Amino acid sequence: MATKRKDKSRVVLKTGEVQRKDGTYQFSWQDSQMKRRFVYARTLDDLREKEKRIQKDKCDGIKTEARYTTIDELFDLWANMKRGLKNNYKYMYNTFVRPVIGSKRISTLKKSDIKKYYNYLVDERNLKPSTIDNIHTVLHQVLQIAVDDDFIRNNPSDNVLRELKKAHCFQSEKRRALTKPEQELFLNFLKTHPVYEHWYPVFAVMIGTGLRVGEVTGLRWCDIDMESGMIDVNHTLVYYDHRTEGSKSGCYFNVNTTKTPASMRQVPMLGFVKEAFEHEKQKQEDLGLHCEVTIDGYTDFIFINRFGQAQHQAIRRIIRDCNDEQFLHSDEPDVLLPHFSCHSLRHTFTTRMCEAGVNIKVIQDALGHSDISTTLNIYADVTKEMKAEEFKGLDSYFKV
Repeated sequence: MATKRKDKSRVVLKTGEVQRKDGTYQFSWQDSQMKRRFVYARTLDDLREKEKRIQKDKCDGIKTEARYTTIDELFDLWANMKRGLKNNYKYMYNTFVRPVIGSKRISTLKKSDIKKYYNYLVDERNLKPSTIDNIHTVLHQVLQIAVDDDFIRNNPSDNVLRELKKAHCFQSEKRRALTKPEQELFLNFLKTHPVYEHWYPVFAVMIGTGLRVGEVTGLRWCDIDMESGMIDVNHTLVYYDHRTEGSKSGCYFNVNTTKTPASMRQVPMLGFVKEAFEHEKQKQEDLGLHCEVTIDGYTDFIFINRFGQAQHQAIRRIIRDCNDEQFLHSDEPDVLLPHFSCHSLRHTFTTRMCEAGVNIKVIQDALGHSDISTTLNIYADVTKEMKAEEFKGLDSYFKV
């Protein structure tokens, strides 16, 4: 009969258990890939606790080899599987996740680790809630692969972002649409200003179509049909920093798929939008301008700068100079432009559609919203403001 192995304290060791020369303990076993794996502990009791967890993982179908898989390895797997992965997702991961927690093994990752990491992004990196939202979108999907493939039981990032927002009292910044007078001031300023008139077509198209910034700047002449008056939205142009990608460096453009499948759509041209395209075409012909850039196989972009390259926006400078001009005419101008972003022009388009009583499903389709609740939230805000405006004069009317 084989002699049972014992440790220095004469305690009988189980199969796979070994006491090492330094007095610590080791347990070895084979994973599902028939690869030898090891765990270590200072005491036999601690080792056997680890053995119990390994046995429970086996019974639950959790792959023991996952103990050695890092977040980086999971991301690389996810990135290879994800067709049409947006470069912005790669940028977010490589810039904010990989250097900080990418090397951590998923088997050791706890919810508290994710909380600590998100707090670091807020407190030390001073990132905006919208940026952390984007990071969470990537990280949550990567960790969900580990759950789906039986590497871990639960996604440690579940609900962490929601708790973070409550803890830090984050509030979503409400997008402010331009009022009709503000919209008119903005477009008229662009149309008549000698320095900024070349910006009029691109901003007129934004206001008149509700297209996202990247969708507008990525438009090619072949994407619009002047005869039928339709705009085909089938890709987006993004501008980001490549400093994390090997030999690449600096900021430059890439072409991505649209934000969601619902964003692949056709949008009718309003009259002033069609005129804006015609104005842009005529201006380029007069100046002898041609698109000189090819980005990921895409060229012939509609909106280009004086060098024939893809176009950026300069909206803050325009707002400042527009308001300065109003003060030249009056110490108290009737209308001034508020601080707003290019995305506010998408919200402005939505607001004008709601004010005109356009069917909510038509608005959803025009905006490329995959979830109608997004459209309904905007619709509710607009109708609430419209209702308040309508009730303003009723108080005096009802007084006897």
